[in-house]
Amino acid sequence: MQTEVAVATTASSSQGSGRIFGIIFGLILLVGVGYAAVHLMDDLSIVRTHSTTPFILLGVALLIALGFEFVNGFHDTANAVATVIYTHSLQPNLAVIWSGFFNFLGVLTSTGAVAFTVVSLLPVELILQVGSGAGFAMVFALLLAAILWNLGTWYFGLPNSSSHTLIGSIIGVGLANQLTAVKTGTSGVDWGAAMNVFKGLVFSPIAGFLLAGLLMVLAKALIKIPALYRAPEGNKPPPWPIRLLLILTCTGVSFSHGSNDGQKGMGLIMLILIGTVPTAYALNGAVSGGQVKTFHQVSVEAQQVLTTLDHGIVFTGNPRDAVTVAVQQRKLQADTVPALSQLITEIDQQVGNRTSLRAVPQEQMGNVRNDIYLANSAIPMLLAQPDLSEDQQKILTTWRGLGVKATQFIPLWVKVAVALALGLGTMVGWKRIVVTVGEKIGKEHLTYAQGASAELVAMALIQAADMYHLPVSTTHVLTSGVAGTMAANGSGLQWSTVRNLLMAWVLTLPASILLAGVLFILLKHVF
Repeated sequence: MQTEVAVATTASSSQGSGRIFGIIFGLILLVGVGYAAVHLMDDLSIVRTHSTTPFILLGVALLIALGFEFVNGFHDTANAVATVIYTHSLQPNLAVIWSGFFNFLGVLTSTGAVAFTVVSLLPVELILQVGSGAGFAMVFALLLAAILWNLGTWYFGLPNSSSHTLIGSIIGVGLANQLTAVKTGTSGVDWGAAMNVFKGLVFSPIAGFLLAGLLMVLAKALIKIPALYRAPEGNKPPPWPIRLLLILTCTGVSFSHGSNDGQKGMGLIMLILIGTVPTAYALNGAVSGGQVKTFHQVSVEAQQVLTTLDHGIVFTGNPRDAVTVAVQQRKLQADTVPALSQLITEIDQQVGNRTSLRAVPQEQMGNVRNDIYLANSAIPMLLAQPDLSEDQQKILTTWRGLGVKATQFIPLWVKVAVALALGLGTMVGWKRIVVTVGEKIGKEHLTYAQGASAELVAMALIQAADMYHLPVSTTHVLTSGVAGTMAANGSGLQWSTVRNLLMAWVLTLPASILLAGVLFILLKHVF
């Protein structure tokens, strides 16, 4: 209750500065939206179509995708500013703008690898046919399911994981896709890839609890500054060294959050762009002539490797069908290697003699992108074979890396749009989560040291997850870190809040799976 009154008092006492910060944020938003709109229109200028349907679908899908990132800001980015707002180290509006700026930098400097790790969990035929009715049903279902669950948990002030919600939605779509098309041999969930993602999602909060608690114990033993271990007093900001520490940890968590969580929405936006306007976004136009020449040389070498592995089988038919079956069943078939060799040959014929990927004829871009994606999905099965030499593995890995560069890219305007959606969501919905993190997890109010310890650990764990291209939950890491510091400090935990948090975490996967599955089936009929 004290925190709610303090936050309300702070907000009312800083209305003048709040207006200034609001104007600044509004200008940033206006410039960002203008930048994204100009570059989107420039990209779409090369699209030749007399139908307005793709553009309408694109507009609606982009709004929903950015809506997901907006709601994500309610949960995850609010955790980043919880400590500085709760301790009055920064005024709420300034904290939000500060956090949004470093979220933007985090998104801007991200590689996009996490984005495509998440996307790769989707059924392969839906990714290959993302522009079809089933593809649109997939995108809309998982986005709407994630938004609905996030809004529900935010309403009750529960710091829910947007990462868990999105992964659950993807699993729901995969299961529904498999159940509704049993006779066609479609793929469902890649449980091997999903388990790798789950390991990061499950391990990170446990590590957050233990490491934050350990850091708290070390701080009390080594840093003898009594003010560091006190709870905030009224509206009074902490001493400047402590204030600087809390601002730095907020900055680090904001940057790390942008570099990891922001990518999930970017991956989905790229799916939308590829599905609706493949002529503009199917291939990375930044891949130049020299890189295309390298791709041609490596393609020739890859074909030679595959020729030594095909056991003399001559493939006849459509290589895409044969490779797709192998990828769906996640097992090499008798004709997979010769089919893959023929597929790479056809890709090289379409790409290898171009001055850049932008020079590929527009009507062929979507097909070339799908062929590269399909080949890239099959190569890991070959790399797992024990009879491959080191040189052969290197050639296939190099070809796959070049294929990734050609198909997995994120335009700068997409990063800008996602960063703005995250920041705006934080500005609107931060208060409920701040109160929960600051006051309702432990029996005693959060101290400066506890907030700094939890945020330092969260920042480090998220950056480590980025290195391994794994999505993690900022919410889970930070709230478990706060709980760890409470336990280490002997403050005790409010088990009613902990129970509610655990219920939200436990129910997130089944609820989002069910929501997304039902929505996918309904939307599949609509589209």
